[in-house]
Amino acid sequence: MSFKAAVIIDDAMDISHLEKCLKEINVEYWRKNCKTEQDIINTAKEADFIITIIFRFPYTRFVLENLKKLRFIETMGAGYDGVDLEVCAELGIGVIANTNYHLEEVSDHAFALLMACSRQIVRVNGVIKGGPAGVRPGTVKEVQAVWPGMTRLRGKTLGLIGFGRVARLMAHKAKGFGMNILAYDPYVSDEAANQCGAQKTDFNRILEESDFVSIHSGLTAETRHLFGLEQFKRMKTTAHVINTARGEIIDHTALDTALKEGLIAGAGLDVYEPEPLPPDSPLLKLDNIILTGHSAHYSPDNIVTRFERPSEEISRILHNEWPIGLVNPEVKEKYLQKWGSVSI
Repeated sequence: MSFKAAVIIDDAMDISHLEKCLKEINVEYWRKNCKTEQDIINTAKEADFIITIIFRFPYTRFVLENLKKLRFIETMGAGYDGVDLEVCAELGIGVIANTNYHLEEVSDHAFALLMACSRQIVRVNGVIKGGPAGVRPGTVKEVQAVWPGMTRLRGKTLGLIGFGRVARLMAHKAKGFGMNILAYDPYVSDEAANQCGAQKTDFNRILEESDFVSIHSGLTAETRHLFGLEQFKRMKTTAHVINTARGEIIDHTALDTALKEGLIAGAGLDVYEPEPLPPDSPLLKLDNIILTGHSAHYSPDNIVTRFERPSEEISRILHNEWPIGLVNPEVKEKYLQKWGSVSI
């Protein structure tokens, strides 16, 4: 019996390396960019395994209940907020996240946004390149007008929302710049935070004391619009918010108000709600926000790792081993009752 994988991915994504890896382990696969629930069902009805980006497609209860042969679904990214883990546990479907491939890139990117905000890099660049003809070198006076927004990092406080692997790397990098680190994560112990040079604290203290707040939590019912107008009002007027996690964690209407009214000094966003931002988004007109278009995960080396992971996980399954990226281990009992063993 052959192992069958449905690759449900956007048309624009080059998956040639993924295809090469799947061929090397003799996996039968096919690719489709699905638009509807029924499209997913029709595409994956014979699949043992789905390779996808979960949050971009509608993996609802209706879809999952109609995929009778599905054993595992793996997301090419780290987030798995587009699928209901309780439904998967009920149906005996394992969910796999590609959690390690982008750690250095995202933590680097988040810190780059922090530094760009701290030194006002984008605004100064705009002054130098600005002007009616787009070539004016700028004057000292114009550059100096941006200087009051600049700050040094040593002695400043970085507040981390979520303290998983990316946030811990971010903390390590920030410590090298002499920053103080606060962390908010209900699922992490004080000891784990201390080992990374951070002090675990409550959410409101993060808001009130941080000069930079960097978001690294997953998207859940609790974190959706975690940052609204009330939260921005609690922050320092000199503070910046950085988001490389999920766009929906910030209420963008509230952020627009906070940036326009000076409730906070600025923001650096790699993720938005929605993605991409519509052309009429008011955020596009602000000069105290940096936008990088969901690029934090990317590097050439990293993309190779990203596309190798599904074949590695399938190989483990074929050898009757559980995937190392399994995010719902509670499914194991139901899975074995349903299928008899990990492998087919």
